Amino acid sequence: MYAKPRLPDPVRAAAVRAVLIVAVTLVLLLTAVLCSLAGVWLALPLVLATVAATVVATWSVLDVWVTRQVWLQRHGVVSEPSSVARPRPLHQVVSPARRDGGTSGSP
Repeated sequence: MYAKPRLPDPVRAAAVRAVLIVAVTLVLLLTAVLCSLAGVWLALPLVLATVAATVVATWSVLDVWVTRQVWLQRHGVVSEPSSVARPRPLHQVVSPARRDGGTSGSP
């Protein structure tokens, strides 16, 4: 039905929260700009609230990213060794005596 799988519940909750916070921040910004243009006394409190909301919105977007990374680390990563980390066949394993030139261990 969907092209991509659905987001996990914690990630989706963080994303919805972030979208709502960003939407409120944009409404505050628009209201602050309009009040500033009109010269209304409410402009200064709205500008301060917009600055605070911008900090909160940035934090919430980072929370989505961190929540996604944590969820992937706990649930979504398939633990398979890469080609570099795969064990070598037995005939290619180097013994400790051959690794350093064969001088150690021989009298």
